[in-house]
Amino acid sequence: MKKEDILEDYSISLISRECSLMGRREVLTGKAKFGIFGDGKEVPQVAMARAFQDGDFRSGYYRDQTFMMAIGTHTVEHFFAGLYAHADIEADPTSAGRQMGGHFATHSLDENGEWKDLLKQKNSSSDISCTAGQMPRLLGLAQASKVYRELPNAKSEGFSNHGNEVAWGTIGNASTSEGHFFETLNAAGVMQVPMVMSVWDDEYGISVPKEYHTTKESISEIMKGFVRDANNKGIELFVVNGWDYPTLYNTYQKAAKIAREEHVPVLIHVKELTQPQGHSTSGSHERYKSAERLEWEKEFDCIHKMRQWILAEEYATEEELVAIEEAAKKRVREGKKKAWDAYMKPLEAERKELALILESIQPNSPAAAELAAISTLSRKAIMNVARKALRQLLKEENAAPLRTWITNYLEVNEPKYSKFLYTEGAHNPMTTQEVAPTYDPDAEWVDGRVILRENFDALLSKYPNLLIFGEDVGNIGDVNQGLEGLQKKHGVTKVFDTGIRETTIVGQGIGMAMRGLRPIAEIQYLDYILYGLQTLSDDLATLHYRTFGRQSAPLIVRTRGHRLEGIWHAGSPMGILLHALRGICILVPRNMQKAAGFYNTLLEGNQPAVVVECLNGYRLKEAMPTNLTEFKTPIGIVETIREGKDLTVVSYGSTLRIVTEVADELAALGIDIEIIDVQSLAPFDVRHDIVKSIQKTNRLLVIDEDVPGATSAYILQKIVEGQNAYQYLDSAPQTLAAGNHRPAYATDGDYFSKPNADSIIEKIYGIMHEVNPTKYPTLL
Repeated sequence: MKKEDILEDYSISLISRECSLMGRREVLTGKAKFGIFGDGKEVPQVAMARAFQDGDFRSGYYRDQTFMMAIGTHTVEHFFAGLYAHADIEADPTSAGRQMGGHFATHSLDENGEWKDLLKQKNSSSDISCTAGQMPRLLGLAQASKVYRELPNAKSEGFSNHGNEVAWGTIGNASTSEGHFFETLNAAGVMQVPMVMSVWDDEYGISVPKEYHTTKESISEIMKGFVRDANNKGIELFVVNGWDYPTLYNTYQKAAKIAREEHVPVLIHVKELTQPQGHSTSGSHERYKSAERLEWEKEFDCIHKMRQWILAEEYATEEELVAIEEAAKKRVREGKKKAWDAYMKPLEAERKELALILESIQPNSPAAAELAAISTLSRKAIMNVARKALRQLLKEENAAPLRTWITNYLEVNEPKYSKFLYTEGAHNPMTTQEVAPTYDPDAEWVDGRVILRENFDALLSKYPNLLIFGEDVGNIGDVNQGLEGLQKKHGVTKVFDTGIRETTIVGQGIGMAMRGLRPIAEIQYLDYILYGLQTLSDDLATLHYRTFGRQSAPLIVRTRGHRLEGIWHAGSPMGILLHALRGICILVPRNMQKAAGFYNTLLEGNQPAVVVECLNGYRLKEAMPTNLTEFKTPIGIVETIREGKDLTVVSYGSTLRIVTEVADELAALGIDIEIIDVQSLAPFDVRHDIVKSIQKTNRLLVIDEDVPGATSAYILQKIVEGQNAYQYLDSAPQTLAAGNHRPAYATDGDYFSKPNADSIIEKIYGIMHEVNPTKYPTLL
């Protein structure tokens, strides 16, 4: 270790600590909403940063501010801009004010959504607050290095240098109690991926001490069974005290070498850390820590111990350290002021602009006085005054400028808090136009699974970075044979099996997608997607949004659902997905040709999606297209598959097929229905084609096999309210959903649980009976 490096690490630690101390004061004085800081963890983080290289990725914990400063991606100004929620990506490059302080990210994409060269920078995936939520993604970030090392034909430029990148994870000791932690460590040990996992152990989880969290009160003790030996693969384990700078430095150098060169996962248990200000600004740790513990924390504060070591080893004199300490305080004071001034400048300009308009309408108005009196300035406060003033001045002849100002203000500022929920620009597959499948005159009719298989085969050849993986995906080609023989043809790196662990299957996909690969992660049945729902919802669905479009994980989740047999093999929990996965496309193709078309569309863009194939459709016959990989199912576009004049029937997936099957019987009863296939639940009918149908039929029925009030209610709201279809309805819009329960086992369970041919006919007949009782007499 060089003297200048040691003193630089000491300085960074001091700057970070001062940011934490000053940040708490900013919250308590009302200039920021909430603070959660990295004080007490500084020294192990500067040691870790010394082993972190360009191209590496971090997937971490919301106390890693020192590490981010040490790798040169986070400044004092960035720290305070995030604390103030400055809605400017230049001021707060982690999230443009969308995330709480302590949640870090670097930019993998430029302002146009194009990939940057990740090998020329140190990378951090975007943090989430959910404890251990960073773990599944960490597995995928590490696996990407393994894939790039094993797949020489992959396009790796800007993404990987022969798989030599390490994925670095961090977590608090209490959060190792979460299942995500154990699932990830187990998978990493099985897969042998280059991952270094640090556990920051300060012996508490907020107020709860370690004896309530961890068996034997030590994560390293219970992880010993994971450690590799001469006969078994596993992990490497290190234990080190968090205040021991030289040992920390050496430990991280060793860990990095093992992970980088051998592709062996490493766990570093960093013990005897402190948390000088407690968990967050919401409370004080004096409430739950004993006087003895608090005194120990002062003595074993990592910066205090590092200072003692520097003096003992004569790397610096007392005077030199005092000068460094004073410079650190000055740097933070100046950076805080600069960040606050930058945050306030546009707000003050906006207040001044509104004040001039209010004065022009009504001099010395109460609204102007209220605006001037705002002490904690925010856009909410400015808009509150403006909208209240408009209500008060509504009858004034010269109120028009205020109305215009409010409209413009919303138009300019609303995107700062909502933009980038979905992929925008050139890589948005939702703008891809439909390309119809083409067929030979004597096209062969094959099982639907064969169309999927042949299309996947062609896609795997077309896209060198495409991977497909999941339970039973590799050797047997998935349980429905949609990937039959493809592992043998394309290799075990491109088509491979995983353990039964849906959360980390999703995490593998997220991490690999963040590093330039194109993964399709299979969840065997739709019902089991709930295991991975937290990771899909809190991480994948929000990633592009929470980084203001600067990170992307174009993961495709392939699953199958709807009708089969029994409670956990016949679910259609689409309402759950719609509510939880805003930011992810949710696609519901009615057959395998449509499903294949969605995969073709998605692979031309960078938008994450869930594709739900019809579980009972793999053996149904479909014509084999000639233009595999080229035909495309458009996203957000409905399809009218039968014209009619009496009633618009909207459905999707397996249930839509039943609607189609009963249409002729309804026609025999004198009822002419128009059938519309939703195809894409999110986004939904972006061209508003359904309301055009209702203008003709004046009636609407939504049929869905989710529980009542779930997806059917979502669709109804989109049509009746979102498309203003209510004005064209002559009958009350209705829904027909599944029973308010899970489907019972076997054929009879399906019949009495979900919409069937009989219930659909009777529902439609009942609507027409109300219209014309004479023509359609009572059926039941």
